[in-house]
Amino acid sequence: MNEQEKPIVFTHHARGRCAQRGTTEADVAAAIRTGNREPAQRGLWLYRLNLEYQREWDGVRYAVQQVAPVVDAEERRLVVVTVYTYYF
Repeated sequence: MNEQEKPIVFTHHARGRCAQRGTTEADVAAAIRTGNREPAQRGLWLYRLNLEYQREWDGVRYAVQQVAPVVDAEERRLVVVTVYTYYF
């Protein structure tokens, strides 16, 4: 199955990290589908996507938000293990 065709599944932990780190499941999915993919620890993959932000996060205004999910690419699905966000 092609990576682009695999369904994206979020762990409970990943959903919580989205909320804590100021991103959405839709932005995470966009990062997986269109972002840059790089190897991560333990055979996982990290995807990075820079998004125009132009908002305030934690009291500071930022122009860009980088969404970086860590994903386990299983045979039939992509499992989001955790999500990082960076602001600049």
